[in-house]
Amino acid sequence: MRKWRGRLIALGVTLAVLVPLAYLWATSLVPNNYSAMDMGYADYGGGPSMGHMHHGEKSVADLTGPRQGKADVAVTLIARKQKFTLASGEEIDGFTLNGSSPGPLIQARQGDLVEVTLVNESVRDGATLHWHGIDVPNAEDGVAGVTQDAVPVGGKHVYRFKAEDRGTYWYHSHQVSSEEVRDGLFGTIVIGGAQDDVVAAIHTYDGKRTINGRTGEQRLAVAAGKKVRVRVVNTDNTLVRTGLTGAEYKVVAVDGREVHEPTPTTAAFPLAAGARVDLEAVVPAAGALKLEAGTVSLILGAGDDPGSLPSATVDLLTYGTPAPLGLDPAKADRRFEYRIGRSAGFLDGVPGLWWTINGHKFADVPMFMVAEGDVVVMTVSNSSGQAHPMHLHGHHAVVLSRNGVAASGSPWWIDTLEVGDKETYEIAFAADNPGIWMDHCHNLPHASEGLMTHLAYEGVSTPYRVGGPTHNQPE
Repeated sequence: MRKWRGRLIALGVTLAVLVPLAYLWATSLVPNNYSAMDMGYADYGGGPSMGHMHHGEKSVADLTGPRQGKADVAVTLIARKQKFTLASGEEIDGFTLNGSSPGPLIQARQGDLVEVTLVNESVRDGATLHWHGIDVPNAEDGVAGVTQDAVPVGGKHVYRFKAEDRGTYWYHSHQVSSEEVRDGLFGTIVIGGAQDDVVAAIHTYDGKRTINGRTGEQRLAVAAGKKVRVRVVNTDNTLVRTGLTGAEYKVVAVDGREVHEPTPTTAAFPLAAGARVDLEAVVPAAGALKLEAGTVSLILGAGDDPGSLPSATVDLLTYGTPAPLGLDPAKADRRFEYRIGRSAGFLDGVPGLWWTINGHKFADVPMFMVAEGDVVVMTVSNSSGQAHPMHLHGHHAVVLSRNGVAASGSPWWIDTLEVGDKETYEIAFAADNPGIWMDHCHNLPHASEGLMTHLAYEGVSTPYRVGGPTHNQPE
């Protein structure tokens, strides 16, 4: 009897451990084929409930750019899986657009109708083009499984949108993006720029950091005394300390929005993953400017290397001078919390340490619900142990405060915000672009590990699905 009693106790202990683990494992499984509208639970931010969030009168597929009219800028981009050579000579096995990476620079004037045809020649998992930072109509946003199906090998997809906002932007695949962007499926786009502006895309291929696909130091001929605008794009997954040395410079735009009354500085600029910054300076008469980005640099002018960036950094919370916002955060219609954390458990049946949003692991995350015309305030806090560059599609938000300290400089408009560990930001935006929009970490492996959710408008739904026969993987 003692023997059987011991066995029964051991069995009971085993079941007490295994049954909860089995439950947690089973409830963590993500369906192989699901709608983004079925994710998680509705969060109305203290505003009025809008009924069942899974149904809408308007489809994402109908929220397109202009379907008629001749395009002012028409580009065809052919996506390939292939080996290619960087501008500095190193061979990379990755992805290209029209045979190169970065892909072609697209330039448009403000007000132009842009038409881009993506042709997938050989990217096995499919591909899309997301217009990072451009607040396009929802159907043009390029998110597989949410705003379109991934373009399969042999297929094509046409994007059309008005180039309404001047600025520096980039485009990249939003299908298996942690792999396809890393391996080269991206390019830059400038709206309303001058022909002699310098565009500098920072990207790391196989551990080799580059500017415009070139490792090491490179030099560009720019006449002494010339004012130059350098448009810096961070396409990597981590923050980059960048900036100009050799003379004082101004931060004239961030994430495609002009800074109000910028002042000269020599400090470094902390550029978040996915973010952009425009720097302006005059090439000194007896010297040169240098754009620095860690192990790579771009020297502008004929003079000697002007040296490295200082330890000081530009703080956009106080940089520039105030100006009207165009919205009143004090009269917000909805107030959301976006708390980033980390916890042990299962994600899709895999044990590990996973990112959480408001204490929930993917896919049981909040769906932030808004109505068109709402003013929205969102508090983004991070206690996860790592920094996260948070990117909201389809909108620009203004930073109101950081760690309780109110912004006092130029309106700091962002579409990608570096939220450090133990930091809290309060941001505000106008819900003026109907659709279903991703809101995720732009350290793209973090997004693939569950740090993503959506902002959804009343009355909008999507016909597209993640997984299934379309193999959509938006990450």
